[in-house]
Amino acid sequence: MINVNDIVTRKKYNNDIYFIVVKIENNIAYLEGLNERLCADAYLDDLVIEKETPEDDSSILDRLDIDLDRNNYFYIPGKILHIDADNNYLNRCLKFYKSAGINAYGVYTKEENMKEKIKKYLNDIKPDIVIITGHDAYYKKKGDKDNLSSYKNSKFFCEAIREARKYESSYEKLKILAGACQSDYEELIRAGANFASSPKRVNIHALDLSIIALSIALTENTKELDLINILNKTKCKIDGIGGIKTYGSMHVGYPR
Repeated sequence: MINVNDIVTRKKYNNDIYFIVVKIENNIAYLEGLNERLCADAYLDDLVIEKETPEDDSSILDRLDIDLDRNNYFYIPGKILHIDADNNYLNRCLKFYKSAGINAYGVYTKEENMKEKIKKYLNDIKPDIVIITGHDAYYKKKGDKDNLSSYKNSKFFCEAIREARKYESSYEKLKILAGACQSDYEELIRAGANFASSPKRVNIHALDLSIIALSIALTENTKELDLINILNKTKCKIDGIGGIKTYGSMHVGYPR
């Protein structure tokens, strides 16, 4: 018997992705990726209950290898504004920032409302880094991956990015990270993002953009991030996220 909140996989897709059952109606289960930013549905008889447990996100910090010498200096990390169309993933990302000692501001709103709301939060919070994310999908049946109409929500992400660039045109004063699973990477970059998903139209991990945001927030503003190295610290690496060379957002002072 499949129930809401069960962790399941789909037999049709060779049990490749772990999902949480969020709703069941008329013999159909509505699913949300346990780790991937992915929504799906499936007939109940296609599902297998799994014993997988959520990852310990704090362990990801170990592989980021961020070294802050606090003996003599003090640090003012970059400020993060995280706008997300999925409240569960938003809370997970905020917990991840907190585990690294970073103050981040979270806003939950659906993708189609992001353009309308982003200006207010940029003015109120004045972040150094903004994440624009939620859910997306590339509709292969439409056939043209270079057409925004082939994507579920990439259009809305692009609109929000452009609105943010009206607020701050400098790529160094405001770092923008945008996209979700299978998003139109090229259009998000053209719209003004520093980093975006998804070069190979793959599903991305719930924390992939947050890993990059955290690295920017904890890198000195005089230092350029190692672009390839930071992309390789995400789960999907360069298949899932790409971007431009970017400096950090952290200010360093002395004495502590």
